[in-house]
Amino acid sequence: MNKFVMLLVGLFMAAAFNVFAAVNVNTATQEQLESLNGIGPAKAKAIIDYRQKNGDFKTLEDIDNVPGIGAGVMSKIKNDVTLTGETAVKVEAKATKKSAKADKSEEKK
Repeated sequence: MNKFVMLLVGLFMAAAFNVFAAVNVNTATQEQLESLNGIGPAKAKAIIDYRQKNGDFKTLEDIDNVPGIGAGVMSKIKNDVTLTGETAVKVEAKATKKSAKADKSEEKK
């Protein structure tokens, strides 16, 4: 019984984390899109440009129509994107990682 309760708690926490980590590709800013694995400034801008030209994405597969987004990128982001709801990814997390990398490269010099 105790293992069953722990399993349920674990599943609930995993589901809650996924909900909070979702980026709505229909409303996300460039910085929010850049928080996705495999999406840099150019691809984030391409997503926004495509969205402005063609309207909201109707399915997740529609993202594959954006120039520069292929099967490899889709496999990296598919669990972290959504078409509805609010984006709940903190943008500063990626900025912190970038500054940490810059600090490490400075230390090597």
